Amino acid sequence: MGFSPIQQRKLDEAGFLVLPDFMTPDLLDRLRERVDALLTVEGDLAGSEFKQEPGCCRLANLIEKGTVFRELLLEPRILDLVSCVLGRQFKLSSMNARSANPHGNRRQPLHCDMNAVPDEAGFWVCNTVWMLDDFTELNGPIRAVPGTHRSGQLPQEILPDLSAPHPQEVLLTGSAGTVIVMNAHLWHGGIENQTAYPRRAVHGFFCRRDKPQQQYQGGLISAETQATLTLPMRQLLALDDVLNDELSADVAVRSGFLK
Repeated sequence: MGFSPIQQRKLDEAGFLVLPDFMTPDLLDRLRERVDALLTVEGDLAGSEFKQEPGCCRLANLIEKGTVFRELLLEPRILDLVSCVLGRQFKLSSMNARSANPHGNRRQPLHCDMNAVPDEAGFWVCNTVWMLDDFTELNGPIRAVPGTHRSGQLPQEILPDLSAPHPQEVLLTGSAGTVIVMNAHLWHGGIENQTAYPRRAVHGFFCRRDKPQQQYQGGLISAETQATLTLPMRQLLALDDVLNDELSADVAVRSGFLK
């Protein structure tokens, strides 16, 4: 499965590309099973390696927590699309999961991931969202404002109310098994889950190699797990990259809206 020039142009112009039925049923089932097991085991501590979010259940450091997540890391078709945004020199910035609680989560403010704006070298953040449940208009999908990745501005510099509906926003919906590739300079945010069921997704977040990781993989992944990783995995995680060690060792939370 390759990607057409039309799809690549949509990613470039709109800032996102929705890929229906991208996951196999087996991969989808294994991801659901592992995410649910981790949420149960970690309980109130889930997501605490990074940051917890009111009304949601989060997981962080997923490369450490299951081989199924390492499969996502090396998916070549997704990596090709990430390279359309970032160029060929990129690395994993973090791999997390987010479950929007039934009738409980707050609307996220419009934000850019890591509060990032493009620099003289271009775009430097790109997110991938692996839908474990259907994303419907009612269960907390992502809203995004097409084209804003090219504005060179953060939404808080322009908008008086980051939680208010934006006149140009669209909802990114799809069936379970869909993957979204998103230029993370795009103004976006999750909305409220109005249903009685959680809305789960895994987020594989990438950045250019000359930028800090959102979550420093070298400081999170255990020596035991590192010993099992292939060379391509180590390269994407920047585990043997001295520059990345210097850039990313600061443990401060890097988020567009979580404080």
